[in-house]
Amino acid sequence: MKLQLLDWVIVVASLLVCFVPALFFGRRAGKSTTEFFSAGRSVPWWLAGLSMVATTFSSDTPNLVTDIVRRQGVAGNWCWWAFALTGVSTVFFYARLWRRSGVMTDLEYYEIRYSGKAARVVRGFRAVYLGLLFNSMIIASVNLAACKIANILFGMSRGETLLFVGLLNVVFAAHSGLWGVLVIDMIQFFIKMTAVIAAAYFAVKQVGGLHVMVERLSHTMTAPDGSQMHYLNILPDFTNNWTLAVAVFVMPLAVQWWAVWYPGSEPGGGAYIAQRMLASKSEKDSMGAVLFFNLAHYILRPWPWILVGLCSLLVYPELKDIQAAFPNLDPKLLGHDTAYPAMLKFLPTGFIGLMVGGLIAANSSTLLTMLNWGSSYLVHDFYQRFVRPGATEKHYVLMGRVSTVVLFLSSAGMVYLLDSAKDTFDVILQVGAGTGMLYLLRWFWWRINAWCEVVAMVSSFLVSVVLMALHKWGHVNFVPEAPLLITVGFTTICWVATAFLSPPTDMAILVSFYKKVRPFGPGWKRVRIAAGVTEAEAKATGENIPMAMLGWTAGTALIWSALFMVGNFLYGRMNYAWGLLAVAVVSGGVLIWVVRRFWGTGAEKLQHPTTNLQ
Repeated sequence: MKLQLLDWVIVVASLLVCFVPALFFGRRAGKSTTEFFSAGRSVPWWLAGLSMVATTFSSDTPNLVTDIVRRQGVAGNWCWWAFALTGVSTVFFYARLWRRSGVMTDLEYYEIRYSGKAARVVRGFRAVYLGLLFNSMIIASVNLAACKIANILFGMSRGETLLFVGLLNVVFAAHSGLWGVLVIDMIQFFIKMTAVIAAAYFAVKQVGGLHVMVERLSHTMTAPDGSQMHYLNILPDFTNNWTLAVAVFVMPLAVQWWAVWYPGSEPGGGAYIAQRMLASKSEKDSMGAVLFFNLAHYILRPWPWILVGLCSLLVYPELKDIQAAFPNLDPKLLGHDTAYPAMLKFLPTGFIGLMVGGLIAANSSTLLTMLNWGSSYLVHDFYQRFVRPGATEKHYVLMGRVSTVVLFLSSAGMVYLLDSAKDTFDVILQVGAGTGMLYLLRWFWWRINAWCEVVAMVSSFLVSVVLMALHKWGHVNFVPEAPLLITVGFTTICWVATAFLSPPTDMAILVSFYKKVRPFGPGWKRVRIAAGVTEAEAKATGENIPMAMLGWTAGTALIWSALFMVGNFLYGRMNYAWGLLAVAVVSGGVLIWVVRRFWGTGAEKLQHPTTNLQ
């Protein structure tokens, strides 16, 4: 694909608009680790929410969705749509608790919630495991997508692509800290959304319009695996393809959303989502940011990607068609996820530049966040805590910049070990299986201790490795849902048994944590009494589980009804669309009412200096 002068002007303008403002935050970021990693805890809800949305919109996301649509139809997206349950639960049960904790990273939580050697061990180990190893895999997945896009569009090799994205993103991540990342994310979000909407418009135009696309895909077609597929269906076919229905719908809704740790959709919040909540200027902003993120993540973004994926089935029915259209494409990079960049050849002059700028923005928004977040783990939770405590703030900021470079170099090596975004997605889900319930309940049950975290993490990883080894080298063919269920079951049994068999967390630590964070529910009754806090004082901070459940239900209903309403309008199925619109309006009204009730309570509303909660 050749860019014209207009395209190059748009690409350069997009980069300048995104990155130049970040240059002005370098001095502020260098003041302290709080500024570098937490933006001084002064981020408004709308900026934190936009940053969350931009971060989860990476260069590999359109490729991933296209891969899913081509292999499993639109209904295959339930593997990530189900995480709406996780995200909305974070809004009403966890967002305010995270902000009250006052920690800089979610790993620091371990040493204010747990006691003893195990608390230090789990914090230090997860700092390296997540911050370096796991994070490198995620960054590698993002860069793999960038390599595939660059190879199709410009014939660039992996090394050339990695050099470009490395120089662009490492410099800005190391220079500007979280403030720069937030500002870049905000601008990039609008560029990326404009670009993908344009890509969807011209993809649909290429196949003759929406009505032609719907007509041609309304019939049963043969999927790449040989099964019969109704590609347009939002729900899977439970009658003719039960195996697929279980894999993409039943398992995600019944197990996956609460049992699996996945960056951006962590049960209870975590990783860079927690980083944004902790950087918010108030409990209200923390809650509002996560709510905005989930609404935008599931309602605004999916259909432009899905439309391109559906159109690609008509233009490139098989992988050999993509290879024929791009004879210089590296065969090692060929996959169903390459159908998305392959569809970009139909963009006219000007829009090509916009898309290239949008793809660079998509890659950068995620990389900048992952580099800053991973660096915060390595510096704040490992280096500062265990290697060199007591150094100056300037020294830790310097180490944050150094670790940013190390992170990217580590991830660059992993790019050569991965095949597709979907495969990486599946591996991450499998390795994190079984730990999700622990992350949900540790805020609501005092008996969970640091050894539960250690046991859950180790057992989940070991079982996943054993199952993958049995499949790859032992030639054991599991049914699709078996590895996840086995890992979840084994891991849950291990950490629950540990909760009862191991020594409990020191009561002084629990009392201190309770007074600071005010977790709610009957699981903290014993600690609440030990802290001398009455039920009335506890309820004054917004303890209302039924209200939180109502908000959770209404928020999830709004997301799914609005998401499917858009799809049915695009399909021309107007009766379904209007019915879903009515559901969205009602659930949205309930959601607004619940949110206002929560914003009227909380620790920040307490004005009683003599209370035990102060």
